[in-house]
Amino acid sequence: MSWLSRLAERQILKTQLKGGLQGLEGEGKPLPDRPGDAFVSAGDAAGFRIMAQAGVLPEEITLKKQVQAQAALLATLPEGPEHRQAMAKLAELQMRQAIAEESRRRFLKG
Repeated sequence: MSWLSRLAERQILKTQLKGGLQGLEGEGKPLPDRPGDAFVSAGDAAGFRIMAQAGVLPEEITLKKQVQAQAALLATLPEGPEHRQAMAKLAELQMRQAIAEESRRRFLKG
């Protein structure tokens, strides 16, 4: 066990003995099922949960929802000018989503 792990363990035990870990939200309940968290890192998942609890969504999540909605709309349109416009909008949204995801990855790398 590394010195950092031992230090963290000591701090947790110290806080437990003082009663600092009692009465926390969700205490005694099973952990919520979050299957979507399997597709992102633990740090990202925690950050997304904190933002969601605060009522804030990161741009890439907002764009992901827009991409899904646009893809659903595109599936309902017959071939023609409207279909091509919807395809162009979908491509733009997908590009913006990819840029937002890459931006977050680069920011988190430091």
